[in-house]
Amino acid sequence: MGENKNLVTITVNGDVYQLGVGNAVGEIAPADTLAETLRERLLLTGTKISCDEGACGCCTVIMNGKAIPSCTVLTIECDGADIRTIEGLQDPNTGELDKVQQAFVDHSAFQCGYCTPGIIMTTEALLAENPHPDEEEIKEALAGNYCRCISHYQVLEAVKQAAKEGSE
Repeated sequence: MGENKNLVTITVNGDVYQLGVGNAVGEIAPADTLAETLRERLLLTGTKISCDEGACGCCTVIMNGKAIPSCTVLTIECDGADIRTIEGLQDPNTGELDKVQQAFVDHSAFQCGYCTPGIIMTTEALLAENPHPDEEEIKEALAGNYCRCISHYQVLEAVKQAAKEGSE
């Protein structure tokens, strides 16, 4: 990676993409954010853009194991990165939901669903780093995710369920 400054190579949900950088048709612009590239170029629309300033958490993806707001990262900064989006959680062979996704369904921890992918991705990163978080650690991890529609009580219960299932 980095051999060709006009090419960015990223791995998204296990698939490798080589993206030309420039202003020609079919290329990503140097100023394109990762969120824009995921949505508009790779057609992974589960990643939402809301505040476009990294404050609401709707665009959260996991990059190299860490939850990040994809609206604040330029795609050209992601060369060589491993990125996971909400689309990468469901089992591609069986269609079975990931344990966090299923916990959100079980607890009705969503309403309109716009912020839900970001909250789920933040939860995924939390549980990868800390498989047994207590309630305060969950609240701390989710502090960067904003939802206008639901009570966060259901979200907390869903995260607790997913953490419990991960320890079984």
